[in-house]
Amino acid sequence: MNATRLYTMKYGQNRQVLSIGRVQTPTLALIVNRQLEIQNFVPKQYWELKTVYRDTTFSAILRKSDEELVLEAEKQKEGAAAKAAKPEDNRGIEPITDRERGVALLEQIKNSPFTITNVTRKNGKEAPPPSVRPDFLQVECNRKFAFSADETLKTIQSLYEKKVTTYPRVDTTFLSDDIYPKCPGILKGLRDYQALTAPLDGATLPKSKKVFDNSKVTDHHAIIPTGQPPQNLTDMERRVFDLIARRFIAVFYPDCLFATTTVIGEVEQIEFKVSGKQILEPGWRVVFGTPSAQSQEEKDEKGGEEENVLPAFVVGESGPHLPDLYEKWTQPPRPYTEATLLRAMETAGKLVDNDELRDALKENGIGRPSTRAAIIETLFRRNYIRKEKKNLIATPTGVELIQIIHEELLKSAELTGIWEKKLREIEKRTYNAGQFLEELKQMVSEIVMSVLSDNSNRHITIQAPAPEKGGKNSASSASASDKPKKEPKKRAPQKSAAKKTETATTDSLPAAAEQPASVVQADELVGQPCPLCGKGTVIKGKTAYGCSEWKSGCTFRKPF
Repeated sequence: MNATRLYTMKYGQNRQVLSIGRVQTPTLALIVNRQLEIQNFVPKQYWELKTVYRDTTFSAILRKSDEELVLEAEKQKEGAAAKAAKPEDNRGIEPITDRERGVALLEQIKNSPFTITNVTRKNGKEAPPPSVRPDFLQVECNRKFAFSADETLKTIQSLYEKKVTTYPRVDTTFLSDDIYPKCPGILKGLRDYQALTAPLDGATLPKSKKVFDNSKVTDHHAIIPTGQPPQNLTDMERRVFDLIARRFIAVFYPDCLFATTTVIGEVEQIEFKVSGKQILEPGWRVVFGTPSAQSQEEKDEKGGEEENVLPAFVVGESGPHLPDLYEKWTQPPRPYTEATLLRAMETAGKLVDNDELRDALKENGIGRPSTRAAIIETLFRRNYIRKEKKNLIATPTGVELIQIIHEELLKSAELTGIWEKKLREIEKRTYNAGQFLEELKQMVSEIVMSVLSDNSNRHITIQAPAPEKGGKNSASSASASDKPKKEPKKRAPQKSAAKKTETATTDSLPAAAEQPASVVQADELVGQPCPLCGKGTVIKGKTAYGCSEWKSGCTFRKPF
């Protein structure tokens, strides 16, 4: 609240509230930083060496960089069975970054036989996904049906009010032990899913600690069906209910059993590899109608490559093969969608360097599962972000706000981590609540002094929300424009017909004159101090306004 008032008075030009929030601002920073990363991305060319042996495509094994080894080591630390990475495991050729070297490698192997050197098969099992909480449903509904996080949350609330699902605003995926005896009755109530519940009838339902755990449930358990037959549901409600019902049924199904096969071959001391995954027992996957080895989400995460069943290879066999060189370009990261942003908010703690703070954020990230939709809606409402198809794009106002905030604590998840850690310590009586409040006052004072001492004359570009087809701003602007129209209708009987016509005419004038007014206002920018760096002045280019200090690195740009 203090930061909002401060930044509004200093940079808002008395035209817009510049909202700053402990969760809201780091979330906006995620979107802005990703957007700048995409804009500044420089694609690099590289080549992939592959060969086809027995109708199976093998890829040359590439040596991992030092950065990749460090990332792997960090992942292993987080895993239960952490092992130190062995230097000898990092084998393969160096990545091919020039065509001449790629062609030379191709010539080296094309006339030599391909030999299988290793075949490894591992059996594994995959447990059913847990029951749902709001953020899980929001991610799934955005990915599958393009629902916004807010739409999904409202739909879950509607299902609760119709008594077909349990309380929606929960932060856990676990069920309490007292729910277990009620589960057979709930399953019987899911009449539309009899084909899936029939195998569970009459059998003792499994009671897994991954599903039922009182210690992981606080006020409310995960969202499940109530067992009441759903009636008069809208299409959106039916889709969301279907996800909740199937997740509930799936927790009582057996694990999915699969086999992963990895085959390594060699030509002229260059190693190639291929992997395949085969479902042995689909188990819970039949509930979702995806008995394949990978879900679509898993395929996307692995670059769209679909796992396949491999032929039977024998170590020592060899034969002719068809090698080839493929030209590729590195790709920029994808813009955030609501689904990927919700995931990023959940795992925001990974962006914090301090181990203790990262641990404090491990459970929930920034925001709560039941409040993240409201945070995203706030960013839309403040005109900090807009939507292009499913992608979330930061507006100039959002970008400049993040760039103008020099207090890194305000735009990172670290502040939440610090507070979460200290609040836990206060709860355990190992930290003094009074000291915590004093530290908050000190932090606010330092931020205020830092902002007030900024003499750069910078300002935030204020833009009215532009209506978008199917986007958030269109909905919000439509609802905003509806509100003033209701009041004249109430006073209409007291006005004459002539006044009604006059009112309607004057109401339509701003919309008609909006474009020329904005152009005139924009032309007045020329010669003004740059709102971003404060050093240069605004100049007019061919397609946009910029800063005279652009050669010195100022990135201010405002399209006509």
